[in-house]
Amino acid sequence: MKFLDEAKIYVKSGDGGNGCISFRREKYVEFGGPDGGSGGRGGDLVFECVADLNTLIDFRYKQHFKAPRATDGAGQNRSGANGKPLVIKVPPGTQILDEEKENILADLTTAGQRIIFLKGGNGGFGNTHFKSATNQAPRRANPGLPGLEQWLWLRLKLIADAGLIGLPNAGKSTFLSAVSKAHPKIADYPFTTLHPNLGVVGVEERTFVLADIPGLIEGASEGAGLGTRFLGHVERCRVLLHLVDGTQEDVAQAYKTVVGELAAYGGGLAEKNVIVALNKIDALDSETIEERRAALAEASGQHVHTISGVAGMGVRDITFALDQEILDDRKREMEGDTPDEGYYP
Repeated sequence: MKFLDEAKIYVKSGDGGNGCISFRREKYVEFGGPDGGSGGRGGDLVFECVADLNTLIDFRYKQHFKAPRATDGAGQNRSGANGKPLVIKVPPGTQILDEEKENILADLTTAGQRIIFLKGGNGGFGNTHFKSATNQAPRRANPGLPGLEQWLWLRLKLIADAGLIGLPNAGKSTFLSAVSKAHPKIADYPFTTLHPNLGVVGVEERTFVLADIPGLIEGASEGAGLGTRFLGHVERCRVLLHLVDGTQEDVAQAYKTVVGELAAYGGGLAEKNVIVALNKIDALDSETIEERRAALAEASGQHVHTISGVAGMGVRDITFALDQEILDDRKREMEGDTPDEGYYP
């Protein structure tokens, strides 16, 4: 299934039904008069977050969504039936933006979350509604109100506990395949990962979701390479794992390049908890490993793990470190009583 993280769609709620002009005229019935019923209410347009979706690919083939119109009123004081709501299902992490992409109108982060985005139009009153002591035979009825309509952008930001960052060919996809059952494309050339991949990592009796995004290069914030388009998928991560290719001559510069692009992108990525790891140590001798680990530690100012995704060296320790960071962040979040980010218009 192809990955798609942005889609433009047109949405419209249902029109209300028209009111009816009708009069009761029956032989042998003592009292006649108006008996036109009111129209029903148009169908609402609803967004629902469901757990079994992880891409917006469905919206590539269908971009227009219109909720059903309500039924008109009828004689004998019969009201029209309401239109059924139209439910649009989206994956967790979907943001709904206006047509200019300037304002976030809703943020659906939890499976089962449901919002009425556009309410259906009200039904028009039938002539029975206008009957009074001074107007006993009204010959007027209201038309139903039209539904609301709007062009929207849907933007997906994957829900993951941890994210993998680094230069192209740093071994991110190999690491993901080593710690989970995910099968991303792996090759010995840059940019083999062209869209984000997710994997579930097991640590003792717990699990967490790990996201692998395409690599960054210098100038990515200005559109070089694949740019920073996919960095939105790690904005929600609790911790980032920065992998640095140990076979490079200047590992410190490789680290600084990615950090600089994160800072230029913004979105709070530069302030996130980061674990740094020197990867591909199976291809290095012990002296080179220590030399490059020390250089990377000096550049990052923190402890550097040494691992090899291919050989499985140090992988278990670093997954435990990621799991601990995730647990600590969840604890801080609970103590801070962080409010829900979702907005409901």
